[in-house]
Amino acid sequence: MTQFFTGLVWGATYWHWWVLGMILLSIEVFAPGFFFLWLGVAAGVVGVILFFEPSISWQVQIILYALTSLASILVWRLWLQNSVSPPTDQPMLNRRADQYVGHVFTLEQPIVNGRGRVQVEDTWWRVEGKDLPGGCSVRVVASEGVILKVEGV
Repeated sequence: MTQFFTGLVWGATYWHWWVLGMILLSIEVFAPGFFFLWLGVAAGVVGVILFFEPSISWQVQIILYALTSLASILVWRLWLQNSVSPPTDQPMLNRRADQYVGHVFTLEQPIVNGRGRVQVEDTWWRVEGKDLPGGCSVRVVASEGVILKVEGV
């Protein structure tokens, strides 16, 4: 098996790397997430290097591909991490529970064993906090999923 792989790669030319790059780019269409995109780009880069320097050994080609793949994925992740999303006029959109942090509500059901319930507009929300009787005012201090964390006012 190793002999087959070595023989296959030994005769690799620039267009082999370009075909590999196209195959990986095609896979990206069916497996989104930009991972195969950067592997395909790396294969294309190795093909370009081989186009200008065809005497590179297969071992160096594999090392170049590995390093180029790793570098392209890391650069993409760093860029993605540091890219600033444009400001929006509704920063809490789709984060409904976070919208209520800092607001004061009245307990509809007492908090017993750390759990209770408040009504916010037309929705009942589960709350967690120290035990308090029904009718008390509570301030939302945090949210965890669909549970509001509260403290007495």
